[in-house]
Amino acid sequence: MRRGNIIKLVALVLLVVAAVALSIKPLMDPEKGILLGLDLRGGVHLVLQAEPNEDGTPITNDDIDKAKAIIEKRVNDLGVSEPIVQSDYDKKRIVIDLAGVTDPDKAVDILKTTAKLTFRDPQGNIVLEGDDLKDAKGGQGQASGYVVNLSFSSEGAKKFGELTTQLIGQRLGVYLDEDLLTNPTVNTPILNGQAEITGYATLEEAANDAVLMRSGSLPVSMSIAEKRQVGASLGVDSLNKSIYAGAYGVIFIFLFMLIFYRVPGAVANLSLFVYALIVLWIFWMFRVVLTLPGIAGFILSVGMAVDFNIIIYERVKEEIRAGKSLRAGVESGFSRAFITVIDAHVTTLIAAITLFYFGTGAIQGFALTLGIGIIVTLFTGITFTRQVLRWIVGANPKMKTIWFGVRGDA
Repeated sequence: MRRGNIIKLVALVLLVVAAVALSIKPLMDPEKGILLGLDLRGGVHLVLQAEPNEDGTPITNDDIDKAKAIIEKRVNDLGVSEPIVQSDYDKKRIVIDLAGVTDPDKAVDILKTTAKLTFRDPQGNIVLEGDDLKDAKGGQGQASGYVVNLSFSSEGAKKFGELTTQLIGQRLGVYLDEDLLTNPTVNTPILNGQAEITGYATLEEAANDAVLMRSGSLPVSMSIAEKRQVGASLGVDSLNKSIYAGAYGVIFIFLFMLIFYRVPGAVANLSLFVYALIVLWIFWMFRVVLTLPGIAGFILSVGMAVDFNIIIYERVKEEIRAGKSLRAGVESGFSRAFITVIDAHVTTLIAAITLFYFGTGAIQGFALTLGIGIIVTLFTGITFTRQVLRWIVGANPKMKTIWFGVRGDA
């Protein structure tokens, strides 16, 4: 029995060490690892101001909501990871944070344009608008160059078919706002609701126009109230300072746990490695964007994980001082501390859920990482830490109580 427990402990330690070593590279990969927010990765901060309507009608909150929804769709189609788009109803503004974007001017052009797609006859008259457009995608042309492939709804396909039938042998101008995209000659009627806009020099150019076409027109015109680029160097500096602060804190915690709790302290330190691995892999799997407030939430959850262990170990020490054996002290200590730690962590979890539900941006990032950390803390504390202590006591039931931070033998 003792030998089996020793083998389990050695295997567990080796497994944790291997897991840490194998996790560093994929989790820290700049492209495929844990996503970093604007304050860590750098990017663009934009504030778009709604301009008064030409007819004098007031701009409503519904207009701002619609504009926000369209901008969010455009940002998502651009492939920006976890953008932050917020509405300011009082000032009629939309605040946008785009992590990893290096060209703010291009981002502004795509986000604020009204993006109205029209088809015009040789005389310049608008003969069809893009309201019936179902989808638009950039791609490689059949012959050469790049194109935007258009798909119309059933009603739009009917209109487009009638239009191309009437304009055989004539040119059909395709405009995005007032910019001519292409001016092809209609050779045959297009009745299947599929059209192709040619003439793009790059795939990126075609894809950007496709984003604008399929996301629709903004209900109001937007101007730039603020445009600020956050340098990647600032983000790296913030990240490094956070890492150093966290490393110093972890070293102090490890030493504290070892000095005051001896063997249980070593188990707690091992449990913290497991806790951190689980949390970071959750961040990676669910594409959680890590920001400075998010790191603060993570570090706070580490503190709660340590507090979890301290409460339990103090109960274990009390049971051992009362004359119980190590095995009985461990079991009784966990049982006595269970309600206390559950109560503390559940109330904090409720606070995190409340912050996430009612907060925005940085507050949500803090609440999310804190909530994930609390849940993982409960899991590792109740399962991992307890089981490892059982193996240790089973491997050496006659271990001196000094190794559990209790002077004298029980």
